[in-house]
Amino acid sequence: MKRYHVTTFGCQMNEHDSERMKGMLEGLGYAEAPEQRDADLILFNTCSIRESADSRFLAHLGSAKKVKSQRPDVVIGVGGCWAQSLKEEVFARFPFVDVAFGPGQIHRLAEFLSSDSLTAQGYFEFEGFAGHLPMKRSREHQAWLQISVGCNCNCSYCIVPSTRGREASRAFEELVAEAGRLAAAGVREVTLLGQNVNAYGRDLRPRSSSFAELLHALDAVDGLERIRYTSPHPKDMREDVIRAHAELPSVCEHIHLPLQSGSSAILKAMRRTYDRSRYLDRVALIREHVPDCALTTDIIVGFPGETEADFAQTLEVCEEVGYDGAFTFVFSPRRGTAAAELTEGLVPHEVKVERMQRLVEVVQRRAHERAQRFVGRTLEVLVEGPSRTDPTRLRGRSRHGKAVNFAGLAEPGELVMVDIRAATSQTLSGEESLVARAVGG
Repeated sequence: MKRYHVTTFGCQMNEHDSERMKGMLEGLGYAEAPEQRDADLILFNTCSIRESADSRFLAHLGSAKKVKSQRPDVVIGVGGCWAQSLKEEVFARFPFVDVAFGPGQIHRLAEFLSSDSLTAQGYFEFEGFAGHLPMKRSREHQAWLQISVGCNCNCSYCIVPSTRGREASRAFEELVAEAGRLAAAGVREVTLLGQNVNAYGRDLRPRSSSFAELLHALDAVDGLERIRYTSPHPKDMREDVIRAHAELPSVCEHIHLPLQSGSSAILKAMRRTYDRSRYLDRVALIREHVPDCALTTDIIVGFPGETEADFAQTLEVCEEVGYDGAFTFVFSPRRGTAAAELTEGLVPHEVKVERMQRLVEVVQRRAHERAQRFVGRTLEVLVEGPSRTDPTRLRGRSRHGKAVNFAGLAEPGELVMVDIRAATSQTLSGEESLVARAVGG
């Protein structure tokens, strides 16, 4: 039996795509190899959003080259956004790679592997959804559900539109049916995926739909206990979606709302199509309808032209909003984006690093303060398995998206009630409640 090994870099969409790759490979009779050196097929699902992902991938690719030098029959494949962005150069730079393909070609993986000649082939057209394919999920009780692909936004720093194409929504009925199949298979929590999930449905014909309508339909799926989604765009965060968090039992009290910068001038340079005021208006609307909602975000430090005054405005927004968590990034230019062509106002690396340190201090302090509201409460937790830091305890996630480490006897996939005893900026800890267990737990 042939064996495969898949290494995944980047976002949740890539994780989902890798699950589809694994599902197809096992359908072809492959078995998963725990180590790259043991595989007959070495696959990389790449990301090009951040420079750090590029660097890590290239290190892993160098290891695969050594494996191939020892076993020439090993097939090396490079898929995903990095491959798409360098489609003209992949084989010239890395002649030991056998096949390269973009995110829009994952569904043709079986065709690639059964080809009579698998030498230096590239597949980069945008077509089809990986969501139609079988998948091998990493967790039995949680699943990704891809609702759209591509992006119509034109953010100056982002390479996604050129690597994943224009926005396209999956059929409404198809998504509801897939959610039903997942629930019937024991999935209790789904995370809806798209580059801009709350733009879902506008392109559907003959009848358009809306993201809020999709949330209502999925909430009605029997057995589906929790619905999450990522990532929305602030410009499309409308009141009907926010109300869904308050009105629909399965829609979790957590919204990831990317900020990127607290300066309207920098947001304009980023082509984000909202300003500071509009963003804070969305935050106020969320807090009005869902007061206990956890808010997380993305922030870029050191975008070209960012002054100390601009950065101070980002810190002000972080203080005012009080995020429950944030993904923070130092700006790195991506080839093929408008921001990569900017030559004025470049922020020195040491300034970026110093600003990042200040930003992380504010984010973590406010997240720690926000987390204290959970101490003394009893929260519903979906059990994922043993704690990573203490195998005698369990790990799970609350509806707010907070990681919870706790003492208890529950099994993975169970919904249990946990008495929260302590909180840090990133995790909660406690004990399984002796007086209550979540319905269906």
